[in-house]
Amino acid sequence: MSPFTILVLAFSMSVDAFAVAVGRGAAIGRPKFRETMRTGLVFGIIEAITPIIGWAAGVAASQFVQAIDHWIAFGLLGTVGIHMMYAATQKSETSGSAQLSLPLLMATAIGTSLDAMAVGVSLAFLDVNIFVIAAAIGIATFLMSSGGMLIGRLIGERFGRIAEAVAGVALVGLGISILIEHLSA
Repeated sequence: MSPFTILVLAFSMSVDAFAVAVGRGAAIGRPKFRETMRTGLVFGIIEAITPIIGWAAGVAASQFVQAIDHWIAFGLLGTVGIHMMYAATQKSETSGSAQLSLPLLMATAIGTSLDAMAVGVSLAFLDVNIFVIAAAIGIATFLMSSGGMLIGRLIGERFGRIAEAVAGVALVGLGISILIEHLSA
């Protein structure tokens, strides 16, 4: 796999984490540098681990993982998305500094990284260095999600609740599209 292909793959795997991070940054209002880095690290680490898990599963039992990955993605993304939509309706105007708990942040990161796991499964059948690809995906996701938090900060508190609701709808939509794509294939 060429370096350019790895780069394109890495950034394409991080787009959904970027979208969620934009919503998070807007919902928080003025995320601190520490929160931006925490979000980037959690998303980046999980996004780097999932293709390795997918690759290992692909080597061991690809049909089992392929049979349920869409249900896992649908469940995680749907749950987190609904939670985000609910939270957007419950916030007061002064709650812009609220943060997602670490478990919810990790669940969001896992939900958005299941596509990378599926890519990992497919990479099990190619002659590639999965660790180089996983590192590239993790770094790209760290950069995209940290940048997304900062972009979300620009739109700020005024649009924070709306952005969080839109991010929730996007997560539910992503979960539904993954489910439909796999069930109709």
